[in-house]
Amino acid sequence: MPRRMVFHKRQCYFCRKKIDEIDFKEVGILGKFLSPWAKIKPSRNTGTCAKHERRLSEAIKRARFMGLLPYVRR
Repeated sequence: MPRRMVFHKRQCYFCRKKIDEIDFKEVGILGKFLSPWAKIKPSRNTGTCAKHERRLSEAIKRARFMGLLPYVRR
């Protein structure tokens, strides 16, 4: 009899910590949601909810524009 895979829904990091506003100057937090090539990780990998995923992408893009985060890493 084959085993069934059980998937657990990850809880949103920002909902769990009760963070409502994502600040673009907090590079340490934003760096967790970037791949090694500085691309934004999808929510299916990070577990962020749709509301915070939109705010996170906006904060990352602002931090890139201000020069706090790289656009591309080699």
